[in-house]
Amino acid sequence: MSPEETPTNRRSRISGFLAIQRNTVGMLGMVVLIGMGERMAERFLPIYIMALGGGAIAIGLLNAMDNLLSALYSFPGGYLSDRIGIKKSLLIFNIVAMSGFLLVILIPAWQAVLAGAVLFISWSAISLPATMSLLYKVLPQNKRTMGVSMHSLVRRIPMALGPILGGMFISVWGESDGVRLAFLAAFIMSAIALVLQQQLIENDRPVEPSSADSCGLAPEKNPLKLLRLMSPDMKNLLITDILIRFCEQIPYAFVVVWCMKTIAAPVSAFKFGLLTGIEMATAVIVYIPVAYMADRSAKKPFVTITFIFFTLFPLALMYSRSFEWLILAFILRGLKEFGEPTRKSMIMDLAPDNCKAGMFGLYYLIRDVFVSIAAMGGAFLWLISPETNLITAFIFGVIGTLGFAIFGRGVRAPADKKDF
Repeated sequence: MSPEETPTNRRSRISGFLAIQRNTVGMLGMVVLIGMGERMAERFLPIYIMALGGGAIAIGLLNAMDNLLSALYSFPGGYLSDRIGIKKSLLIFNIVAMSGFLLVILIPAWQAVLAGAVLFISWSAISLPATMSLLYKVLPQNKRTMGVSMHSLVRRIPMALGPILGGMFISVWGESDGVRLAFLAAFIMSAIALVLQQQLIENDRPVEPSSADSCGLAPEKNPLKLLRLMSPDMKNLLITDILIRFCEQIPYAFVVVWCMKTIAAPVSAFKFGLLTGIEMATAVIVYIPVAYMADRSAKKPFVTITFIFFTLFPLALMYSRSFEWLILAFILRGLKEFGEPTRKSMIMDLAPDNCKAGMFGLYYLIRDVFVSIAAMGGAFLWLISPETNLITAFIFGVIGTLGFAIFGRGVRAPADKKDF
């Protein structure tokens, strides 16, 4: 070891390479804790609804609500982050989500699941603009894709482990009580995350109305005015992203039903949790190397490859009728995260400087309003046949991928090659 290369210096170099600092540690801890509790329960909600007497329409309604509410919450989440600051807004978002968990815990009815979802669905959607804005405020330009990738990577840890633990809860306590106990765990973890984020995330100054910039008087609370500031390149990305999300969301709520109820050799809840873990592990493996390359090159190829993986998954799932083949399908599903952090980073790159959270929220508002229609339509396609659902999803993926490959434009990184 050279005199200059001390353990402290090495840790500093690693944390610099991975874009880790005090603010991001608080944010990542929040993502793990809330995500772990949420994924223990949320992934099995279609099974829980069926156990409580709900049917395919109720499941489709839940998925449509997920997309629609994600859309409706995204813009006010971004506006509130710009208006009162990131730290205060995250506090409010967490309390709202915890209220939704509590409702499902106290009332064992599928209607209560839908009512609680109005609240706990809000956390991921309403907090995303705030977390993206935090990363763009505290990280240098040549580390932003890495920062977004670390957020996505850490987010996949609970997405991988949560369903496994949730499957164990269901195996021990059954489909009804097991899910309710998983929501109790979610409530406790969210409370711990609330304390952690308030301790580690520094107070930030909200955007003042006097700081006029390309957004006019920031933050802008009128989405129609903000829409006029959306660049043509962002609009092209938005349209093709909507088509790709049609591909994802048409079968999304029914993937667990396909695996556990439909195929000739259905898997158990625990095995489905393992499949989700395999999916997330695959995503985690590709995040850091892809982020490193995307921060130093054109971003369009990474997003295009991601769209291809989105497109292929419904087709692969349709031909997967056993656990062994489902493993391969879920590896493919994990690869769809190949360029997802790059896509989010591209949105932030294309957004005006002083209203990035608001523009990010507007993007998701528009996207998910349209996608919620596809999510509900997926229920009716499933009633025709599961194969109709999956083939329709594949066709939308093909259209979206070709559209982005032809009309989409990438954002090239600055010529700064310093890693940390």
